Amino acid sequence: MSLSKPISARRLVPGLFPLAHADAASAAASRRERRRDTFVATPPVPAPSPSAVRLAEPLPTLAPSRLAFHNRILALLSGAQADLPEAALLTRHALHSNCRPSSFTCAAVLAALLRARRLEEFFSLHRFALQAAVPPTAATHVLYLSALAARRLPDDALHHLRLLARPGSPVPPSPTAYRVVVECLVVEHGRLADAVLLKDEMLDSGFVGPDPKVYNLLMAGFVGAGDGAKAVELYHELKDKVGGELVLDGIVYGCLMKAYFLMGMEEKAMECYREVLGVESEVRFGAESYNEVVDALGQNGRLEDALKLFDRMLKEHDAPLWIAVDLRSFRVMVDAYCAVGRFEDAISVFRRMGEWKLVPDVASYNNLIRHLLGLNQLIGEVEVLYKEMCECGVGANEETHVLLMEACFSVNRIDDGISYFDKMDGLELKPDAIAYNKLIDSLVGFNMLDKAQEYFDQMKVKGLSSSISSYEILLKAYVAAGQLDDAAKVAKGILLDEKVVLSDEMRELLEGALRGDGREDDITKLYEDVVREKAEAEAQAADEKARAEALAKEERERRRAEAAAQDAAAAKASAAAIEAILAHKRKMENGVLPAPDANALDGGFLGKLGLRTAGEGMPQGTQITERTGENGQGQL
Repeated sequence: MSLSKPISARRLVPGLFPLAHADAASAAASRRERRRDTFVATPPVPAPSPSAVRLAEPLPTLAPSRLAFHNRILALLSGAQADLPEAALLTRHALHSNCRPSSFTCAAVLAALLRARRLEEFFSLHRFALQAAVPPTAATHVLYLSALAARRLPDDALHHLRLLARPGSPVPPSPTAYRVVVECLVVEHGRLADAVLLKDEMLDSGFVGPDPKVYNLLMAGFVGAGDGAKAVELYHELKDKVGGELVLDGIVYGCLMKAYFLMGMEEKAMECYREVLGVESEVRFGAESYNEVVDALGQNGRLEDALKLFDRMLKEHDAPLWIAVDLRSFRVMVDAYCAVGRFEDAISVFRRMGEWKLVPDVASYNNLIRHLLGLNQLIGEVEVLYKEMCECGVGANEETHVLLMEACFSVNRIDDGISYFDKMDGLELKPDAIAYNKLIDSLVGFNMLDKAQEYFDQMKVKGLSSSISSYEILLKAYVAAGQLDDAAKVAKGILLDEKVVLSDEMRELLEGALRGDGREDDITKLYEDVVREKAEAEAQAADEKARAEALAKEERERRRAEAAAQDAAAAKASAAAIEAILAHKRKMENGVLPAPDANALDGGFLGKLGLRTAGEGMPQGTQITERTGENGQGQL
């Protein structure tokens, strides 16, 4: 057995594996070469495309700072320290900070702004968030559609929903989105044909199945239009879509019963009632579904059945586990009592809200006030309710003040009615053109033409569009009072207003009054003045447009000149820097300062340590040789 070591364990032969280097420079060069050979270049990460789909980040994946910011915004939106303007401003400022708000943070602020009806701030923040590349969620789209509906822009809402429903949409529309747009079309604008078409698009899109709430909104629209047969047809269509069986969502049965009542089929309606609300029925009913059935019974002379169902709802109610009663439940009971003239019972059931830990809102107060004012002699109770609203912190809105104004006018309390209308300015409420029209109509009825003209001018100052009815009311009143100059001014305003048209009836009324007063020339002068002022307005608009274009052109030229000057200055500075570098290079090439070699650099460093290097003091470039001394030690 050989005692020699294997070849792999022997000492490496320097001739085969050169591990030593002549100097430090060659060793460093060798190391750099080995690193270069072993380095694997990582390809650069491409920048994300601006058109790439961005999806919202789930809340659990947010960084702690962003999650803390989200909780801070939620604290500003609720509780005793609620401050909606501060929350909106803080969210807007944070969009371009290191701690950007998430999609859910923006959605929470947008929802609060929508509830407060601060639509201008809503659209501003929504636009700002999109520009900051905050990806919208399905909830964000629903809020945006709701804001468009509140702004009374149904076509814009319909267009936005159809954009969401395109194939490949990153955030497909939810059933709530369709409900919002269908409700906007049906309830607020009466566009039943467009709503039915949208329902068909919903079914064809594949994103949403047959939704009972969408069908319920359509059925309610046709019942309100007096077409009960179409409502029943929609119910059977929904029944076929779910497999021909009984629809288990009770939301549709209230409108179905109303359709049967409308068609004179009371027995069919009550049969449906007993079938879906029987003991063995599998149909699911919540507060909203119950309310529809109670409303159907109460508005069609079945008050006793409505009371029995309402008592059943109160027994089933077990908040927060099961909600069978809400504010609208009491509103429909108020409607049912008032439909049969039992106003005392209506007030009594309204007072019972507190027993179920429900706080009446402004809609509940307005509903009761509207019913009590139907008889005119209950205005005292209405004013008590108004004081109660103010004391309880339930802010009266524009509808409340208009109802009180009309009630005061109905009992000849003119000053009180005007006072209720003027209170809206102090409460920062904004009455719309319809409210102004009601006020002007009432003032004209009391022959207070000067006051009516004052509010008419105020409406224009606030930027509200006057309807043709307001113009015609004032025109008729001025003609009847013999104030033809004022009547001519009103007619002139109609002719100059592009949004309204002077009818032939009003034209003949004014011209007949002027001819009867022997003022035929004033008719010609009126039309000539209108033509002249329209031409002047068009010329002024053209001049303003030309002036704006000239200013824009000057601004563009100024910016181009500034950019050219900056480019010239940058080029000059760059040329100077290049010239300085070249001059330094030429100076070095001419040998003004010899380049230090390795010996000089090492000698300067070791000299500070009191050591001498090999070759120090020799002429530059001298070859250093090594010899062996007598003792075997290497010497230079």
